[in-house]
Amino acid sequence: MNTVKSLQTRPFSKRSLEEKLEIKRLGPNRPQILSVTSSRRFSPSWYTKYEWLTGCAESGKVYCFPCILFGEALRDYAWVRSGISDWKHLSEKVKKHIKCSRHVENCMKLAFFGITNIAEQLSAAYRTSIQRHNLEVEKNRHVLSKIIDCIKFCAAFELALRGHDETDDSENPGVFLGLVNFTASLDSVLSKHLQTATVFKGTSKTIQNEVLDIMFKIAQSDIQQEIKDTKFLAVISDDTTDVSNHLQNVVILRYLVSGQVVERFWSFCSMKEGDAVSIANVIDACLSRVLPNAEDKSKLIAQCYDGASVMSGLEGGVQSIVKQSYPHAHYVHCYAHQLNFVLQQAVSQVSQIRLFFANLSGFSVFVTRSPKRVAFLDKSVGRRLPRSVKTRWNFQSRLVLTVYEHQDDLIECFQDIIVNWNGDQTTVREASGLLKCLQDRDFLGYLDFFHKIMPHVEILYAQLQSRQLDPVFLQNCKSNFIQAVNNVRSTIPHIFPPITPASTSAKRPRVETSDEEKSRILHEVSDIIISHFCSRFEFSNHLSSATLFNSESFEKYNQAFHHRS
Repeated sequence: MNTVKSLQTRPFSKRSLEEKLEIKRLGPNRPQILSVTSSRRFSPSWYTKYEWLTGCAESGKVYCFPCILFGEALRDYAWVRSGISDWKHLSEKVKKHIKCSRHVENCMKLAFFGITNIAEQLSAAYRTSIQRHNLEVEKNRHVLSKIIDCIKFCAAFELALRGHDETDDSENPGVFLGLVNFTASLDSVLSKHLQTATVFKGTSKTIQNEVLDIMFKIAQSDIQQEIKDTKFLAVISDDTTDVSNHLQNVVILRYLVSGQVVERFWSFCSMKEGDAVSIANVIDACLSRVLPNAEDKSKLIAQCYDGASVMSGLEGGVQSIVKQSYPHAHYVHCYAHQLNFVLQQAVSQVSQIRLFFANLSGFSVFVTRSPKRVAFLDKSVGRRLPRSVKTRWNFQSRLVLTVYEHQDDLIECFQDIIVNWNGDQTTVREASGLLKCLQDRDFLGYLDFFHKIMPHVEILYAQLQSRQLDPVFLQNCKSNFIQAVNNVRSTIPHIFPPITPASTSAKRPRVETSDEEKSRILHEVSDIIISHFCSRFEFSNHLSSATLFNSESFEKYNQAFHHRS
């Protein structure tokens, strides 16, 4: 059992505990070794001098007994597998092997093998303390998991974590603390912890921030692993302004996990500037963390942004800068981007149009600040204006239609406010400004133009949401939309209302843009809309192959297969 041949044939690690203990009790096998040469012989006194030596009569060599039991054959091959038979230099080899750290470690393993932990035998109190410690760890993990669940709940429903008054006797401690207290009423472990804890309660601002940071790092680590295992990736980015008026860029990653498309939030990144280079640098910094290797860059096949030229510009926009580092990252349309808002951003690069939309948003802002103003509006119009939400995703198509259809009612409403308002002067001043907009030829002309354009944008947006989207259908949508814009374009010379005598009798006439210049502006806007739309949907040939996997089209393929796909 303890012979070299037996231990080499059946390693010590694969034997039962009883066999291992028996081998240790027997110790190293020390047979008489007959030398195959007549010049040198092995002296049995070596066994006495070095107790770890073991020999093999069949091979005529000596080995290290502890290293055979616990060592690695590849690292200590001579003393574990091949053996030593160079008797002339045996002394040197033995001295060198004794100084080897692996040999010392294996000797210690053999010496301590089978010896029971003394600390466990000293007293039952030690085992009790271990059990108490494990129970405390389990309880702390349970408490922390409940607090994390409360944080996740608040995040899922976009609820604030901090309250205005979080003292113990507060009647309204905030949503988070209220949720923790409610959970404690259902969980005795958490309730006892909140009542007795003196060091770690888990509800302080510092603990919340640390837990959020840890959760965020774990989420990013999981996302990195998922992207490492996927073959394709798309990035969606936009910027937004938080409650403290700081500009932040948000990055969303879209990819496949087990055959299912998922979208993962990656990060918010603060930005000092909103130019294309700054935004591209932020996106590249995020992508370099999920695609660290050069060969991984081919995974990024799509990038989605809104309609601003700084983002989607073909030459100096973010998408062109990103594509320099990621050549397969095609710019594609994102279903989440409202086309009317996208096109509004695109045409707002014209200063007159930007001023028009700024004045237009004033109508909805005016009536949302005061219930009294709403009452005047309901009295005159009978229909409230669509609210202008302060977010980048806001679009104003319904506002264009409402203002256009109720021009006379709005004029009557603002005149009524100017004459009969008995409140603050700000309301009168704003009503007077909006009334002048409704009496301005330029504003009314632009309003008429976009009133004709916006319905076609809405129709196109609804068509692009179809799950049956294919290249032929998309091409038809593009052709119809371009034709509709050109039809509106042909009416531009007749859009601006004629000049009334009242407007020409002013003592000090203002400098107005000529009708030819305004027509040129609207022609430019029409060109921008068509150009931006075509460039936004330029990369759409990939839909040809995608239609082959649409199960709802299989029956149609049986009748006429689309060979182009």
